[in-house]
Amino acid sequence: METNYDAIVVGTGVSGGWAAKELCEKGLKTLVLERGRMLKHVEDYNTMNDDPWDYKHGDVITQEIREQQPKQSRTGYVNSESTKHLFVNDLKHPYNEEKPFNWIRGYHVGGRSLTWGRQSYRLTDFDFEANLKDGIAVDWPIRYKDLAPWYHYVEDHIGVSGENLGLPQFPDGNYLKPMELNCAEDVLKAAVNSKYTDRVVTIGRVAHITEGTKPGAGRSNCQYRNLCRRGCPFGSYFSSNSSTLPMAEATGNMTLRPNSVVHEIMYDAEKKRASGVRVIDAETKEVYEFSAKVIFLCASAIGSTSILLQSKSDRFPNGMGNDSGELGHNLMDHHFQVGASGSVEGFEDKYYTGRRPNGIYIPRFRNIGGATNQKDFIRGYGYQGGGGRGGWSDKVAELGYGAGFKEAITEPGSWSIGLTGFGEVLPYHENKIMLDYTKLDEWGLPTVTFDAEIKENEHKMRIDMEQQAAEMLDIAGVKNIRSYNPNYILGNGIHEMGTARMGHDPKTSVLNGNNQLHAVPNVYVTDGAAMTSAGNVNPSLTYMALTARAANHAVEELKKMNL
Repeated sequence: METNYDAIVVGTGVSGGWAAKELCEKGLKTLVLERGRMLKHVEDYNTMNDDPWDYKHGDVITQEIREQQPKQSRTGYVNSESTKHLFVNDLKHPYNEEKPFNWIRGYHVGGRSLTWGRQSYRLTDFDFEANLKDGIAVDWPIRYKDLAPWYHYVEDHIGVSGENLGLPQFPDGNYLKPMELNCAEDVLKAAVNSKYTDRVVTIGRVAHITEGTKPGAGRSNCQYRNLCRRGCPFGSYFSSNSSTLPMAEATGNMTLRPNSVVHEIMYDAEKKRASGVRVIDAETKEVYEFSAKVIFLCASAIGSTSILLQSKSDRFPNGMGNDSGELGHNLMDHHFQVGASGSVEGFEDKYYTGRRPNGIYIPRFRNIGGATNQKDFIRGYGYQGGGGRGGWSDKVAELGYGAGFKEAITEPGSWSIGLTGFGEVLPYHENKIMLDYTKLDEWGLPTVTFDAEIKENEHKMRIDMEQQAAEMLDIAGVKNIRSYNPNYILGNGIHEMGTARMGHDPKTSVLNGNNQLHAVPNVYVTDGAAMTSAGNVNPSLTYMALTARAANHAVEELKKMNL
């Protein structure tokens, strides 16, 4: 068995896939380690063509799911028989909570790139400058101009459909043709655009191919089945399995090793460099060591930080790269599940074809200067949402059987529309993860403990998010408006980030502006752990851009013999 490589990549999700592709295409012999099982594109998408009636309970959340995935079942995201196998068994992979935190995970090749929401947005200078401007946490060591060409590069590869709007708080991108709005959404768009000067309704920017093809394993147009979370056999949406990993494999430079639980990065005190990683085979429990010149940690914010915290040595008694003491701190997510919905009248003769795997988006319009600045809270939020026609299911319970039942199921239900806000969570030092060495998993490794919550700024923002959603629907003539703002549990956004943040100063941050550990420059962390602030948009596109940029930097540094 080969144990020496040019590069090691830990994780195969959106970040790990990109690291693998870029490093392999640049000629590095690369070992890619995934703690979960092998999952091959198309052939292992076992439920991709199933119908609800193929399942004993109709493809809903079952008691068995609630028993085996009790924490993930709380989220509403792990909710069906057809996708339960793409999320971990909570009993096999336990974690601890000082405060409630919903940690959603998929341990298999491709990770959450198979089940992500695919919404793909750029951060902007409003985000990169926010910490400095507000005196919060630490300043980002990069700005939008540093990442803009890498956003373009990633968008061109993954295929993002959407429309450019020319808004400074919502940067334009490199887009395929946008998906269409339906009639209810058109009404909201017209009303919002005519009433407000600072708001616009647009289709979501989503990583789906809407025209032509993209590189990878036979990636082609979206078929509008909206069965994306089962794995897409057409490769229409971006995933590591359909795109970056096949391209890495095609170079002949990738060695992919699933069932490999990386738990430690080894440190060479003389060279002041990482020398490799220690791995436990998930099935046999055997321990292996692999060496490399450069290591990319892409195991998710929590996974990567856990590995660093476990990587202790005389030089790093509190975890590799943790001179600042910030490792594990500044945990962020996005807060959402707040907004409003209602019914739309007058379109009983309208319907639509296909199942569009996308919704509408209203970009941030708070705290971007002038009259938009708020007194009660800093930062901002956007809305995701959509309109559609209900089916006949609301009538079935009343009718049950007979002629009335047969008539009801031939009639589409009424139109409705809703808006859900996605808001920024500030990087609070006290929001953190810790390792519990008294509660070990089946591999003898410490389990993660979460201690994090939203605070006053988020609660005040949520009041505005609820009010503005209801107001915009009312202006559009929506009826029976119901607004909502329940108690929010972090983790539900599935955007955990910030536990190994980037920064200028090694005394207050873990990574530099190239995603390298300040003190160990041949270790790069390019997943959500690197985020210095959260912004208010879905972050996966930023992770991919950071990864492509960092991989380019790593190869250049290797050429210069700096690593």
